[in-house]
Order: sequence, then structure tokens, then C-alpha cells
Amino acid sequence: MAARAMNETARFPLAALIAMLIVLLIGGCTGQAEDPPLKGAAMGGPFELTGPDGRRVNSEQFNGRYRLVYFGFTFCPDVCPTDLQATGAALRRFEESDPARAERVQPIFITVDPGRDTPEVMGRYAANFHPRILGLTGTEEEIGNVARRHGIFFTRGQPDAQGNYNVDHAAYTVLYGLEGEPIAMATSEQGMNGIYDMLDRWVR
Repeated sequence: MAARAMNETARFPLAALIAMLIVLLIGGCTGQAEDPPLKGAAMGGPFELTGPDGRRVNSEQFNGRYRLVYFGFTFCPDVCPTDLQATGAALRRFEESDPARAERVQPIFITVDPGRDTPEVMGRYAANFHPRILGLTGTEEEIGNVARRHGIFFTRGQPDAQGNYNVDHAAYTVLYGLEGEPIAMATSEQGMNGIYDMLDRWVR
């Protein structure tokens, strides 16, 4: 009898440990989701710009969809085309892996050089990287305001003898949520994999 009691006592800690592990595993599966990296950041907000067909595009049109937003310009020599190529590749990969979720994402390319980037130019340029990327432009004031609200700073360089100039600007791709709230960001260094991982992790 004593031996039996001793054996039952010895088995109890193991049984308790297994039970605790099961509770922890269940709790981990049903616990609250992790907050997105940009939760609460003062980025984004409403805007109204001009689309490739010359019609005005209001940010409210994207309510209920995720926005994948990138600022740049079509005369950009290297960074912008590289980043947009990464965006296009990430979108295609996401469309292949999960078409339903990918359909909920609206990729947007906003110029920081409205003087040269007309609606037609933006439309043709954006389509080179993915047919669903929406190129938007506007007046100098509109672009300045929307860039500032999205945390994008840019500076136009001095024109050369031929009138060519460069635009230095912040370069990163930001995912915004169903109501325009900032969720996460991918830098140029992260490339296609960084954008894809961001989409796969946060788009529901």
C-alpha cells in the first residue's frame, strides 16, 4: 500500500506538468493577436489625388481594403524601380499563394514629382511592375500634404543645364489596414521577401 502511494505521488508531478503544457498551448493558440508594429503611429489619413485616367481618387474608396503604399517618382534612376519591382513580385507571389487575401490589397504608387509625373505617365509606369498598382499624382500642394501625412519627406534637387533634376525621398513600403490605419512597413533592404512576409502576416 505504501509503495502504491509512493508511486502515485511520484507520477503526479509529471501529470501536472503535462496538464500545464496543454493549457499553455491552448492559451497560446487562442490568445490575443500580436499588435502590428505601426499600431498607433501618426501616419496616413484621408487624401484626394488624380488617377491615371484623370479622375479624382478619394482614399475613402479603399475603405474595407488593405492599402500597400509607396512614394517615389518615374524619373527615379534606381531605388524606385527596384522597390516597385519588389512590390510587383511580392503581389504576384501572394496572389498565387492566397488569391482571396491578395484581392483585398490595393497597391498604390504616389509620386513626389507631380511636375513631370502626369496621370498618363503614372499609369504607364506603374503598370510596368504590376497591373493592379494604382499610380496617383496631384498638384504640388496636394502631393506635399499627402506625403507629409504619410511620413514621407522629399527634397527636389537643382536642375542641370538640360532641366533634369533628382528628388531625394524616403523610400519604404507601408501596409495600411481596412480603415486606413498603419500596420507595418518594409524597407528597400528587405526587398520582395520583406513585402511578401508583411502581406502574408498581416492581411486577414
